[in-house]
This record gives sequence, structure tokens and C-alpha cells, in this order.
Amino acid sequence: MSQGQARPDNPIPVPRERPMVTEIEELLNAPTSGAHAPSLARMEETLTEGYARALMLEAERSRLERRLGEVAREGAGEDPSDFAEQVRTLASRATHADGELRRLRSLLGTLRERTRTARAAS
Repeated sequence: MSQGQARPDNPIPVPRERPMVTEIEELLNAPTSGAHAPSLARMEETLTEGYARALMLEAERSRLERRLGEVAREGAGEDPSDFAEQVRTLASRATHADGELRRLRSLLGTLRERTRTARAAS
């Protein structure tokens, strides 16, 4: 199953952070003026999309943390190895989502400042 699709155990689609991060990085690496500078509209649209992705990541992280709590409350049950694997998997996914969210927020903050500067210059 490709990234960005819902899975049976994960009803919330996992956002495609890599392309959004790449797009933001391209905007930040582009010239600030001249023919090759990104338009203000493109920067604002990317900010909007980026913040929407950040909200999706926050929702995913919250869902994973809730599920981790449920698994912990249910305990090992009949199969302790299955319990341990579930905890490891959920914790790893939550940690990954948290890292992606921090990275995305950092890039969005930088892009927001660049957009503010571009808006003031126009």
C-alpha cells in the first residue's frame, strides 16, 4: 500500500511528508527575487498545504498515542510477544510522526518568514 493511504489498522491516512518537505525546501532554496523566485501565491499555497499536513500528522500522532495507551491497558494477554511487538510498532510510529511534525513545523516557520518578507516587499 502506498504512503498516504489508509490501512485497516490505521484509518487515518498517513500524510506524504517527504514531498511537502521537499517542496518547502525548494521554495526556501529558490532565489528571493528575479524571474526564478517563487510567487507569493505559491508560497502562501504551500504554507496552507503544509499546515494542513501538520494537522494530519498531529492527528496521527494522537491516534497512535491513544492506541498505545489502549494496548498498555489491555496488557500482554495470552501472547506476550505480540504485546511487545504492538508496543514497539506503535511507539516507533509515534516517534516517527513526532519527528516529522517537528521538521515540518520548523520548515513552515522559515517559509512563513520568507513569505512575510515577500509580502512586505510587494
